[in-house]
Amino acid sequence: MSGRARLALCAAAATLMASCALLPLVSEPTWLLQLVPLVAVQAGVGAAVRRIPLGRSLTLAVQLLVTLVLLTLVCARQHAIAGLIPGPDTVRYLAELLRQGTDDIGRYAIPAPVTDGIRLMLIGGVLLVGLLVDTLAVTFRSAAPAGLPLLALYSVAAGLSDGGADWLWFLVAAAGYLMLLLAEGRDRLAQWGRVFGGPPRIPGAPAAVPLAPVRTGRRIGAAALGVALVLPLALPSLPGGLLERAREGVGAGGVGAVSAVDPLVALHDNLNSEDARQVLSLRTSSNDLSDLYLRIVSLDDFDGTTWKASRRAYADVPDPLPTPAGLGGAVRRDTIRTTITAEDTYAQDALPMPYPPSRVRVSGRWRYEPVGMTLSGDRGQTTRGERYEVTSLDVEPTAEQLAAAPPPPAALWEQYTKVPSSLPKVVARTAKEVTAGARNHYEEAVKLQDYFAVTGGFQYDTQVEAGQGPRAIANFLEDKQGFCVHFSFAMAAMARTLGIPARVAVGFAPGSPQSDGTVVVNQRDAHAWPELYFEGVGWTRFEPTPTRGTTPSYTQSDTPGSSLPDETLPSRRASSTPSAAASPSESCAGGPSRPESCDSPSAAAVPHHDPDDSDWWVWPLIGVGALLVLVVPLSPLLWRRRTRALRLGGHDRTPGGAAAHTLAAWQELTDSAWDHGIPPDESLTPRKAAERMVRLGRLEPAAGAAVHRVADAVEQVLYAPRPRPAAGTARDVREAVEGLRSVASAGTRLRALFLPRSSARAWWAVSARWSALRARAAAARPALRRPSRQQG
Repeated sequence: MSGRARLALCAAAATLMASCALLPLVSEPTWLLQLVPLVAVQAGVGAAVRRIPLGRSLTLAVQLLVTLVLLTLVCARQHAIAGLIPGPDTVRYLAELLRQGTDDIGRYAIPAPVTDGIRLMLIGGVLLVGLLVDTLAVTFRSAAPAGLPLLALYSVAAGLSDGGADWLWFLVAAAGYLMLLLAEGRDRLAQWGRVFGGPPRIPGAPAAVPLAPVRTGRRIGAAALGVALVLPLALPSLPGGLLERAREGVGAGGVGAVSAVDPLVALHDNLNSEDARQVLSLRTSSNDLSDLYLRIVSLDDFDGTTWKASRRAYADVPDPLPTPAGLGGAVRRDTIRTTITAEDTYAQDALPMPYPPSRVRVSGRWRYEPVGMTLSGDRGQTTRGERYEVTSLDVEPTAEQLAAAPPPPAALWEQYTKVPSSLPKVVARTAKEVTAGARNHYEEAVKLQDYFAVTGGFQYDTQVEAGQGPRAIANFLEDKQGFCVHFSFAMAAMARTLGIPARVAVGFAPGSPQSDGTVVVNQRDAHAWPELYFEGVGWTRFEPTPTRGTTPSYTQSDTPGSSLPDETLPSRRASSTPSAAASPSESCAGGPSRPESCDSPSAAAVPHHDPDDSDWWVWPLIGVGALLVLVVPLSPLLWRRRTRALRLGGHDRTPGGAAAHTLAAWQELTDSAWDHGIPPDESLTPRKAAERMVRLGRLEPAAGAAVHRVADAVEQVLYAPRPRPAAGTARDVREAVEGLRSVASAGTRLRALFLPRSSARAWWAVSARWSALRARAAAARPALRRPSRQQG
């Protein structure tokens, strides 16, 4: 290994050793494991470029470009060209991520969670320090000044940490720097020989020591290490910090440090976790478990991109807690008692509670925030292993009370309807379009909820990124895919544009009841939902997220809030919350359809065989490839046409054949309505489903009558002791579908034709077959491994 290559290796090692001082600042060390190969690539590229050789400025430019590519690969792959090449969108995304990281490090306690923004700042900052160290020590062959960026890296970490193990990280960083100095001295000696040596050697005397570089390195190194020791002593006295460890709450008992960790950080990871780990178990006196949401914190500060909790004063926990703001005496309410036990693996610094709480009995150090009515741990207190009892109010307003709510107080209205100027105009415009015709704020809120949950065509998908930048909500309204954060953020923002005070609550959706009377809450039950304020009722929960939670009873919607297309769509990582809809396999095997209609292969999947014994096979292969290029985009259309022909075609003239034909016709009508934007709801009876289809589809009387005739025929098949076969079912289905098409917009008709939503059933059929194949293979594997009984 050449001297410069060895020096570059030492520079990379010194950078990594100094970056270890950042480990106590965050909760997970995974970022350092990602960093090691990145620093190695950065140093390797520099060593390779210097061997060409290029000028110093060109070497630095190449390393800068490689550093940007590495950051793109790790932090912004989805926004890069071909997943690797940074473009304008990449730069904008990284800038927004940097801004988010700046906000995050001012919000979270040490050790902070490794959010995307904090990861970018950690990895990007160390890569920049590594580039400076490599440039100074290797490119410009001056290792001593390279200690300054290493000093800065260590000093920032030491000034922010609690000081418990600073001496260890100091020794590690110092060892890296001294190793770099010795490597440079060795390289200089190897290159210049005795130029830097001492006096001429005297026969019999010991060899001269190369004093100049070693003395210079020692002097600069000693000065730098001395500054590194002294500077951290002054940093803790500075007001605030890059990663504040606590936010101060002043109450009756004085000042108490309250942790500032935001539970939104872990929400996305919890929903996508492969392991549905239990976090809470509870017993409650409530008879309605579907409304038992556990609220952790309320987010009321909206900056146009995201929602955050405002910084407020904390006080001692009162007993009892005061009546929630805005709740009048005319609203019916019941008192429920809930005993909650947190698992030892669940350490949250805020207490999950039903809302609104009226009394909390909990041990440990907790502080009360009166505006949000939340409890936060004081001086490191968490929920780990806690058992506590919460008495709360089950507020039951009526639709009439919410519709007749008077205007809220001016101060509250001004605070909770603030919308930044950076919010795209399309958000307010969409809110007005969706709520057109509403007579009051309550009707506007219900229309917003139904738009997201039922009528707007939104899909629940936990793999969608939370979104960054001022257009995050606008992009969600356009893409119509997301999870609870997207739905709650968007509805709360749109409500504010309509003048409705709004905020976002974060916590857990209702858990799963157990046979012993307890309710189990796991990490996939993590949830966010909007709360809207109505004078006389107070902060009121709404549920815009499809397939999650329950629609409140006081939202007298025209459409059932629990019947949504995403309950049957194969969400890439859906919640484990029980759903009223059937699973994909049940939809094909047990629903009112023929199994073969679910298993129909796409025309693009027809196998082809080409001879390979001569060269003429090339042209048929090209023809098949061209055909696939045309057929694959049209495969949903072809699959739907074939499925429709099978369902509405001929059938056996036996009672069983007529019944199967009727059920297949109903399935075709349901899928056609789905294709035109009316999601299926398999929890409804055929009659209720028909009424819903006619109402949402705005069908003319003739088409509506056809829908009801098909529903009556299905009820005959499903419920009558001796079903009477109905004639003309296929004709009625075609008439109803034509009615749906006639009132739909041009865009809806085109999507129903070329990208029908019901084509997801083809994917379900493939998934079911693949699962069955894997199950058979797993069952056969033990037989294959059984040892032979032959004896030799």
